[in-house]
Amino acid sequence: MPTLSKEVTRRTALQACLTAVVPVALAAASDRPEPPLHFVARTLDGEKFTSDSLKGKVVLIEFWATWCKYCKSDERAVESVIKDFESKGLVVLAVDMGEPKRKVKKYLDENPRSSKVVLAEDTTLAAICEAKTYPLYVLIDRNGNVAGRQNGAAGEGALRRLLGKAGLEQG
Repeated sequence: MPTLSKEVTRRTALQACLTAVVPVALAAASDRPEPPLHFVARTLDGEKFTSDSLKGKVVLIEFWATWCKYCKSDERAVESVIKDFESKGLVVLAVDMGEPKRKVKKYLDENPRSSKVVLAEDTTLAAICEAKTYPLYVLIDRNGNVAGRQNGAAGEGALRRLLGKAGLEQG
């Protein structure tokens, strides 16, 4: 039979876990924008983007890797939304996660992309967005707020629905 001190300890631990997890889960379920991200990112081509320089644009950040089959399966979808929404203010920053520059450049030579490609080492975005699985999409609205997230490859329809959260809709 457990002693009272062990029960109190378990109850206290459970309460501490719920206190930490429930607000996070509720915030994730909310449709309210998250606070603005403050970042700097430099592309493979040397182009510099900051959260301030992108104000007024809708920014889709894609965390990916050359070895990720799910990232590869979403490449056409990403290209399609760039084609359809770039003229409406969409900028796609594709942050490659932890691969050498030489490897990424070779991949891009064989698989060209329209997005702005950034290495994780050239930005703080991966740490800020807590990118741990790929692909991960983070959508920033024209005011700099996080308008939505999508974990995993879900195809073009899902990306278009995500972009709709920042006011980009086909039509």
